[in-house]
Amino acid sequence: MDTPPLQSLAGLAAGIAVVAVVHGLLGRGLDRRGLHGLGPADRVTLLRAWLTCGVLALVVGGTGQGRATTPLVVLAGTALALDAVDGWVARRTGTASALGARFDMEVDALLIMVLSVPAARAAGWWVLTIGLARYAVLAAAVVATWLGAGVAPRRWRKVVAAVQGVVLTVAVSGLLPAWSATVALAVAAALLGVSFLTEVVELWRRRAAPVGTRVAAGTGVGVRGLTVGHR
Repeated sequence: MDTPPLQSLAGLAAGIAVVAVVHGLLGRGLDRRGLHGLGPADRVTLLRAWLTCGVLALVVGGTGQGRATTPLVVLAGTALALDAVDGWVARRTGTASALGARFDMEVDALLIMVLSVPAARAAGWWVLTIGLARYAVLAAAVVATWLGAGVAPRRWRKVVAAVQGVVLTVAVSGLLPAWSATVALAVAAALLGVSFLTEVVELWRRRAAPVGTRVAAGTGVGVRGLTVGHR
């Protein structure tokens, strides 16, 4: 079934709008840190952001299951593959930075949120909990400020984060039978829940610690729980 022209235009407009927002926020971050340009790893992350906006445009444009998902899967798969590249480039060139790590994390979170929408159309709207988890924590941190403190990185959490994007992409592709895709999504959601729960418990126990003893900002809940390929 062809996508209605107006829906396709809405998808294109949404993708362009988010690209503009990404560039605006990135420019603001550079200005606040007195930087005049992006490092090599940041350019890779920016490419991932553009790919993610392409995925967003397709999702808003009504891309569904079956053959129509091929462009979406290609864009999402490329963005996921490059997620391992930007961190490698940052380490290789000695250009790792707090801004780069935050940019990397936000792109990961956005891609996961966008992918959760078409996956939810097929498996049930509960799948949106995967995509909205980070943003729910950010909202909660406005009230419970201790949620914004840092936690030490754990490799298994990075693996859990990687699983989210891969499972969502495979589920959207339609390559798996519906029941097995649902099972895979449920397992991914459960792993993400455990990752977040352990971070929340750790932060709760350390909420009264002096600020100077906490992990540096930018590694808090929603960062380690959702990011692939940290710098």
